[in-house]
Amino acid sequence: MFTVNDAIGRDATELFNYLTGFSEQTDYRKLMVAPVDLREKLNALFDREIEHQRAGKPAHIIAKFNRLADLQIIEKLYEVSRAGVKVDLIVRGICMLRPGIPGLSENIRVRSVVGRFLEHSRVFWFSNGGDDQVFIGSADWMSRNLRNRIEVVAPVTEPGAKRYLRDVLLDTYMSDNTKARELQPDGRYMPIERGSETFNSQQYFMDRPGID
Repeated sequence: MFTVNDAIGRDATELFNYLTGFSEQTDYRKLMVAPVDLREKLNALFDREIEHQRAGKPAHIIAKFNRLADLQIIEKLYEVSRAGVKVDLIVRGICMLRPGIPGLSENIRVRSVVGRFLEHSRVFWFSNGGDDQVFIGSADWMSRNLRNRIEVVAPVTEPGAKRYLRDVLLDTYMSDNTKARELQPDGRYMPIERGSETFNSQQYFMDRPGID
């Protein structure tokens, strides 16, 4: 019986064979690969959060990437929101989704963090009914990434790495009230309310000594 890492390793081997033309792989064990199955597997993850929400289990999505411009993914996120699932998106650049519209996207919040450094990491977290899953990868949620390029998204299973990505990396960007701007239903980006204290996510990571 293969471990998760064994399965990822076999997937990676088959992916390189696919890249060189020595394989016509149509499915992968653990990796999500565009244009083969990434879109379909993302949709399955969205549907799973909807089912958890309907069952009264924890349902929440947090995703950090650069651009959101794929109309099918946007329509799916609207469906997720209408089902009552909370969605937090950290999208540095273009975002064609409109959050906060009653009856459509009131459960979606979108923020952009633009500062000294070019944000390029892509992290996807799914609550999964309390058994959370975290993925990292190369793909933005754009048609060219999902349909016209080879992109890879991989699961993160090591407990310490999962905790860091969720509780440190994502939470830090969600807490930024200095460089972050929040997307409004009308398409405007507005500064985050600072309150009595300011917090700069990029400065936090510059000052942080390393991963715990």
